[in-house]
Amino acid sequence: MKTIVIFYSLEGSTKLIAEMIAKETDAEILELKPEKEIPKEGFKKFFWGGKSVIFKEKPKLLNPIPDLEQYDTIFIGTPIWASSFVPPVNTLISKVSIKNKKLVFFACHSGGGADKCFDKLRNSFADNTVIGTISFADPIKDNREKIHSQVKNWLQEIL
Repeated sequence: MKTIVIFYSLEGSTKLIAEMIAKETDAEILELKPEKEIPKEGFKKFFWGGKSVIFKEKPKLLNPIPDLEQYDTIFIGTPIWASSFVPPVNTLISKVSIKNKKLVFFACHSGGGADKCFDKLRNSFADNTVIGTISFADPIKDNREKIHSQVKNWLQEIL
């Protein structure tokens, strides 16, 4: 059974969770890296991030997306912006056809919106089985051992 963790992370929270998941599941990992990154702080971060979600932008990625047909389980991780997944995930959706796979969604946020985000992801990957979802509030600011324990317990429940 082959597994991959695909994610985008602006400030490091989603990357932290992705790396924990990859380590615990012995999965390959792919960080979606847009050609042009939005600012990491201040008003511009919220303005450009929100605008890019509202207009469903699909930024060009610096790294290629592998053939996902070879994987049985695909984890997709995203920060939550405006109750949605981020534009690099839009790019992923537009570039690949994922069907009949086990999908797992994880998200990081500072103020909620996970249910709406996961619903949008489910709709975007409708021809698959979602076997689990989890969200984290600012995990990069939390105790790493506590977060790692949450990830391990969640993985044991869903896999």
